Amino acid sequence: MSTAASPQRPVLGTIAVVCRRISGRDQVILVQRGKEPNAGWWGFPGGHVEMGETALQAAARELQEETGVIAKPLEYLTNVDVIARGETGAAQRQYLLTVVLCGYISGEPVPDDDAEQAEWIPIAEIETRGLQLLEQVADVARLAQARWRELNR
Repeated sequence: MSTAASPQRPVLGTIAVVCRRISGRDQVILVQRGKEPNAGWWGFPGGHVEMGETALQAAARELQEETGVIAKPLEYLTNVDVIARGETGAAQRQYLLTVVLCGYISGEPVPDDDAEQAEWIPIAEIETRGLQLLEQVADVARLAQARWRELNR
């Protein structure tokens, strides 16, 4: 039971990683955040897991809300800890993000909800495009690519 004196707790969120081969290149959908936190930064579509839904369901829902793309959640890839610290180093916000590999079904990314932009980005170009990337985006994209290739052999 939570009381006013209880410490703040991490928030559970999820991100959807959708891989697709386009013009011979493996690509993922990235969105540019339109709102704080991280307005202007690029990362995977995602958000909070709502009460009563699994992180797999939340990933598919957030993907569709932010981009209009429909995908089937396939499996959990990993987790990402995001801890925002203040000037003194104390944790101010903390998220545990489940990373969900999703299989593309339909749609083209169009920014909606809190996304400013949404695009298919070639995985090989993620770090050379000059995008302001959230931490671990490139690493997660490569992890997803490797697993997606295994699943599609």
